[in-house]
Amino acid sequence: MRAVIQRVSEASVEVEDGVSGAIGAGLLVYLGVGTDDGDDDVAYIADKVRHLRIFPDDEGRLNRDVVEAGGKVLVVSAFTVQADARRGRRPSFDAAAAPELAVQLYERVCEALDQLGVSVERGVFRAMMSVHSVNAGPICILLDSKRSF
Repeated sequence: MRAVIQRVSEASVEVEDGVSGAIGAGLLVYLGVGTDDGDDDVAYIADKVRHLRIFPDDEGRLNRDVVEAGGKVLVVSAFTVQADARRGRRPSFDAAAAPELAVQLYERVCEALDQLGVSVERGVFRAMMSVHSVNAGPICILLDSKRSF
């Protein structure tokens, strides 16, 4: 499982019917589920997102996590995070899980974050979404539950 984490001052997701999720300060998480992902990957990603210390403390050091900073998390399913662009010019998405597995694990990551005390907003799985965000920093962190990078 892979995630692109962005610290944001605000973020929202729009679909045809309107806004499906919106946050003020917090984390925008683009989540890509892989073909061989399972419970361990869900736990790893949820724990990392919950406890990443990328918010400033009173001295300006990055010592606070999203909950300590009073932020929320917006999780957007993005199979393209699993892209392999090492060869050629067209990325391969072979490592991305089938939608039936991906939606289950996406929902479990959101539920795990909620159980860890994080306020979670969501995109719409398999929908064409417009994601709006204001990156704060900018701070962008890449996570991979297989620890391949």
